[in-house]
Amino acid sequence: MTVESACEFFAGEAPIMRSLDVLRAIGLGYLRLGQPATELSGGEAQRIKLATELQRAQRGDTLYILDEPTTGLHPSDADRLLEQLHGLVDAGNTVILVEHDMRVAAQSDWLIDVGPGAGDEGGKIVAEGVPEAVARRAQSRTARYLRDALSLED
Repeated sequence: MTVESACEFFAGEAPIMRSLDVLRAIGLGYLRLGQPATELSGGEAQRIKLATELQRAQRGDTLYILDEPTTGLHPSDADRLLEQLHGLVDAGNTVILVEHDMRVAAQSDWLIDVGPGAGDEGGKIVAEGVPEAVARRAQSRTARYLRDALSLED
């Protein structure tokens, strides 16, 4: 049974629905209940951990660090995940993402662009600030892609 099917089956069971609703909200409705962790992708495993955290009573003042949480997600599922992450921030938590999806970066409160290139060519802060400011930094290789995501003119 998938998470989505289980939501229909357990619709009247509040304690069970609490867990299932979180899994569905972060785009994991297609997973099978009891699916072995060895069959999950890295992103799915990371989102399972996040779902576990989201089920707890929110106290605020918690730091969440996620590495490319939207990798492999359909854009609509990524949007669902971002809603949950925004909810964490709204509840007084801090969320730090390592992310290459400029659609996600464009929704950030603050960006730190590390570069100027990858590997040995990187490791320095090239730009930082709100997305619109980073998108205008000439030394940032990320800027033009961020401008596209923000629909800004060159």
